[in-house]
Amino acid sequence: MPDTPLSDRPRLRPVLAPLHVGSLALGCVIGFGCFILAGDFLETAGPLGAALGIALGGLAMIVIARSYGRMVRTFPVAGAEFAYAYRAAGRHHAVICGWFLALGYLSIVPLNATALAVLGRFLAPEVFARGHLYTVAGFEVFAGEVALAVSAVGLVGFLHSRGVQGVGRAQVVLTGLMVAAVALVGIGAFTGPAASVANWEPWFAPGRSAWTGILAMLAISPWLYVGFDTLPQAAEEFAFPARKAFPLMAAAILAGAAMYVVVVLATGVVLPWRELVAGESVWATGATVRTSLGAAGVAILSVAVVTAIFTGINGFFMASSRLLFSMGRARLLPAWFGSIDPTRGTPRNALLFTGAVSLLAPWFGREVIVWVVDMAAVGTACGYLYTCLAALSVARRRRARVEAVIGATLSAGFLVLLCVPGMPGFMAPPSWIALAGWIALGALFYFRRAREFAAIPDAELDTLILGTPRNGP
Repeated sequence: MPDTPLSDRPRLRPVLAPLHVGSLALGCVIGFGCFILAGDFLETAGPLGAALGIALGGLAMIVIARSYGRMVRTFPVAGAEFAYAYRAAGRHHAVICGWFLALGYLSIVPLNATALAVLGRFLAPEVFARGHLYTVAGFEVFAGEVALAVSAVGLVGFLHSRGVQGVGRAQVVLTGLMVAAVALVGIGAFTGPAASVANWEPWFAPGRSAWTGILAMLAISPWLYVGFDTLPQAAEEFAFPARKAFPLMAAAILAGAAMYVVVVLATGVVLPWRELVAGESVWATGATVRTSLGAAGVAILSVAVVTAIFTGINGFFMASSRLLFSMGRARLLPAWFGSIDPTRGTPRNALLFTGAVSLLAPWFGREVIVWVVDMAAVGTACGYLYTCLAALSVARRRRARVEAVIGATLSAGFLVLLCVPGMPGFMAPPSWIALAGWIALGALFYFRRAREFAAIPDAELDTLILGTPRNGP
């Protein structure tokens, strides 16, 4: 098998500005969960416990993002964690990391799309909940809601087919609308006549210690903040110096943490939060905004949710396709995935595959997708761990090594909280079944291609994955 010269390596076109990728990161961090799951966060930890858990998770993510920043500067390539795992631990670990992240990114696209159905059931329950098809795991699947999700994915897929610059511009507009809507909702809730600090009592969830609730929120930080790591996936398309990556990621994390906290506290400030989460409202945040701001507030909140859904679909569509492209370029996946559109400079076939999977997933029902996303948090934490270990392997200064060690320790801690029985974030049985199935599928797929992948010389694989020959960094 002949070596691939660096000049012949397929490469994406660098056209994205800092504002594009910063909006990409923040738009992915603040998905539908910020608005749909605030009631669940209150039930898990109480208002203060949820806010503290979110804040601590944000600080942990910034430490981890330091390692991402160093790796982006060193290896500004598509694939991010896949490439970093290869640099830190070799080709077999790159397979593990890439396989988990592929599922995580791919599952979040349809999860965001099906969140439109949750919004539809609150605003107009009779419009989309039509044409009952079947029930999966207790979740009713309606043709109208599937059509809504499929339309959203199709629209984003069409946007990506037109080129990445349009994707970046759309992300800037949608993210700006989302931030403005959250600010209006927060101001309205906190200044409304029904707002009262007394509604936050008890400050922590009853029946469990304060630290248990905080740790439960901290355990899902890889899920809450997943999205800042989509920025490194686009590193090959930066039209600016890669050293700006960390400040952009840090800004996205801090802004995301602030928005999470604002929405959670706003949800519980208008009505007593325990009564709110114990009620039968489909959407706790929607119920409290309707009480405080009326129809106008619900309209503003709906704008926030819709823009968050589309920024999430848009950002993770990009991240999924770039990861698959990188794995195809390395010949871990069929070379078909590594194809580039000669006109637009985008990963054409990886985009097609991402769209196809995302269009298929809504037919399985939202509950199944939620199980997959829950276990995908394990893959996200693995990506964080490999990135920090890779940053440690290239660090030359003591401070960089210390930050990488702290980041790796935090990442390992997330895995403990998710995977060790008795821990606050221990996953539910369906998520473990999904995880086992994905591991088995990955093992089967890998062993079918193991001989071909192993035959690629190290120097050539360095060039394909890292964009640098063997004597590079």
